[in-house]
Amino acid sequence: MRVIDISRPLLTAPLYPGDPPPRLERLSSLDTGDDFTTSALYACLHTGTHLDAPAHALPDMPGVCELTSEVFLGECAVVPFDGVMTGRQAEDLLARTGSMQWLLLKGQALLSPSAAFVLSGAGLLLLGCEGPSIAQEPYTLEVHRTLLGAGTALLEGLDLSGAAPDRYFLLAPPLAVQGAEASPVRAMLIARERLDWAGPSRR
Repeated sequence: MRVIDISRPLLTAPLYPGDPPPRLERLSSLDTGDDFTTSALYACLHTGTHLDAPAHALPDMPGVCELTSEVFLGECAVVPFDGVMTGRQAEDLLARTGSMQWLLLKGQALLSPSAAFVLSGAGLLLLGCEGPSIAQEPYTLEVHRTLLGAGTALLEGLDLSGAAPDRYFLLAPPLAVQGAEASPVRAMLIARERLDWAGPSRR
């Protein structure tokens, strides 16, 4: 069994514009004679590799503690894509991956509103990307609302450099932070059987 860590180190991960930088504060230390080393972490919940729950962009929707375990645990496909995905390209991606409910986009992928609309109707439980956000302005809110409103959790800030396009078993549970709309994640892939695809065509 081969395990691939697809998480970015939280303190050095790229920040979404406007988010505060994370910091680790040492409260006590063995080096200064304390009995224990103890630290406090201060960070935006959307820093580094993180999971967005529907409450991130929609009122009266589930936060991370209300998500069932099947959302962040299952067989996934890692598919290469660079650029802004159109609706037609999203249709092609779904045709190539079949009924897969967990998809991770490897590369500098961003979604257009039309791509989000297509993917929102596919029954995806989770969609992941390497960037700090699945979309760029002025479509960030629209794309998030479309996908999160359809019940698709978003796993953003991944590092898929060590994962070839393939099928894997994904393990990406969030922290159980009550009332939180998002959470840092230590995401892992477990290698599965080989798939033969080159990713969605660029049409």
